[in-house]
Amino acid sequence: MSKRTKRRNWSDEEKREICAQAVVPGASVAQVARRYSANANLIHNWLKDRRFAPAATAAGQVEDSSFVELELPPAACPAMPEVVVPPSGCVCASRVDITLSDGRRILIEGPTGLAAVMGLVRGLME
Repeated sequence: MSKRTKRRNWSDEEKREICAQAVVPGASVAQVARRYSANANLIHNWLKDRRFAPAATAAGQVEDSSFVELELPPAACPAMPEVVVPPSGCVCASRVDITLSDGRRILIEGPTGLAAVMGLVRGLME
């Protein structure tokens, strides 16, 4: 017996919102697709459809964008939160995804201790 994944039905409003996020300057369709657990090719198809593609202004900017990139100077960033380990022992994550300020990404897959991740973050901040 094979398991079939249920196909997701997107409403027209959801398609418009996703397409609007995909055409924001600096955003990539692949990133938006991952955010919504969708296939990037599906979003490209929606962008070709006039019903879902956002209307561009004369300056080429998208109207009513819901994604805004924000860069903060290091002094404006809050201090590292204090991590409290529960008495049961080690806290583990199965996947850790860190995006650095210069756009590089660190992806750690598999069982990873929280203490190791926090040590990595502290090392990157120095």
